Amino acid sequence: MATPVDPHLAREEQNYDRPVASRELILEILGESRGPMTRKALADQLELEDDDLLEGLRRRLRAMERDGQIVRNRRNAYMPISEADLVKGRVTAHPDGFGFLIPDEGGDDLFMSPKQMRSLLHGDRAVVRVVGVDRRGRREGAMVEVLERAHQEIVGRFHKERGIGFVIPDNKRITQDILIPLDQAGDTKDGDIVVAAIIEQPSRHSQPIGRIHEVLGEHMAPGMEIDIAIRSHELPHVWPQAVVDEISSFGEEVPEKAKANRLDLRETPLVTIDGADARDFDDAVYCEPQKSGWRLLVAIADVSAYVEKETALDDEAIERGTSVYFPDNVIPMLPEVLSNGLCSINPNVDRLCMVCEMRIDAKGKIKSFDFHEGLMRSHARLTYDEVATMIVDKDKKSRQTHAAIVEHLDNLYQLYHVLKKARGKRGAIDFETSEPVFKFDNQRKIQNIVAAERNDAHKVIEECMIAANVSAARFLKKKKMPALHRAHAGPTAEKVLGLREFLGEFGLHLRGGAEPTPSDY
Repeated sequence: MATPVDPHLAREEQNYDRPVASRELILEILGESRGPMTRKALADQLELEDDDLLEGLRRRLRAMERDGQIVRNRRNAYMPISEADLVKGRVTAHPDGFGFLIPDEGGDDLFMSPKQMRSLLHGDRAVVRVVGVDRRGRREGAMVEVLERAHQEIVGRFHKERGIGFVIPDNKRITQDILIPLDQAGDTKDGDIVVAAIIEQPSRHSQPIGRIHEVLGEHMAPGMEIDIAIRSHELPHVWPQAVVDEISSFGEEVPEKAKANRLDLRETPLVTIDGADARDFDDAVYCEPQKSGWRLLVAIADVSAYVEKETALDDEAIERGTSVYFPDNVIPMLPEVLSNGLCSINPNVDRLCMVCEMRIDAKGKIKSFDFHEGLMRSHARLTYDEVATMIVDKDKKSRQTHAAIVEHLDNLYQLYHVLKKARGKRGAIDFETSEPVFKFDNQRKIQNIVAAERNDAHKVIEECMIAANVSAARFLKKKKMPALHRAHAGPTAEKVLGLREFLGEFGLHLRGGAEPTPSDY
């Protein structure tokens, strides 16, 4: 089976435009060889003498090594990873010192003894050789070569004993201490929480060696858990200079030229409805009745108007993937000028948006939809509790305070009941789960954990977002555009059988055969 080429890992190879022997030919030569071959032996076999072609071979071998197609031994000779007893995969370590290799190609994990784990850290990718079966019947592996190191920095607690410094990793799966030469420790004090940069990875005969890259502070200091989490999970939290340069042209207001040729919805009373502790506002809703049903608008901030493809800003957003929230702190996917500014739907300011306009009939069926590049102005920033007080409890004071928009909120609530009824007829299941909310004191320590209260205002927004997502999926399907769709897997056969047995004790019967539908449940 051919190994897929990682375009990022093979970039050095791809940037080389001189003709070089193909990967397939190199693998064929290595496979026919009686043993590992050095780069010189390969070059001789391929009759490569030109310096440029020799450089091209070096780059190709390096890329193939990174992609896990070949492995280089300690004598700098290469062999293909195609033998039945060689397996490549990612290592997961156990706090007790042993570990497992999870094969890239699937199948049972390979047990790695503490001895074999000496040259590995949790998360490394490696090639191992199957050397037998242990007493529990598990395949056992022996280290051949490390393909990729998972850690360049380790967060932990610094200690100094008898003239030797070392860092005990915070991650319990990293069982080896990081040795710190005292000339690499700086002014670090015993007990400090630090970030150690690894300057020598572990080997069979030595522990990893590092230097103190950053001192986070004293153990148990306020907010220390957050600093540890950010660095332990290697969350990008510093903006590259290229991103800083790109965003320097953004201001606090939407440029006039960006507003041109957009559907102007500034007079439409769109509102945002979020939790009281929400830190960014990226969607807004509006609903009005029509003769045959409802017109529903769901608008989201148009990030694409500011983040262009293949820019430093785009690359960094892809690298981050999402915003990460901590108590009183957030690592945003986009710089604050966008995440809290131009791409946050704050009230009473112009914002660029993408709008899904839906027409829904009296039975809750989406009859038609359109998507627009819009220009909007939020008419209110509301919380779930405020909306519930107005539309569910019918509190007179709250309704008077928001008299300009309360009619539209009532429309939303009426549409919600129609959509909810339609979902029930489709057999959709409502999962009423309890979400924990952490309460912190002024030292950022957990003071209490309480259950979040979910009211009908939450459900109104959920139904609006489901309708918009269904419309988006239909649009993509109609245009035959490839896209990711999230689908929840059904229960296993064992779980269905267990449920039938449980229901049987109450005289109940689950229809649907081997694969019941949601309506059967």
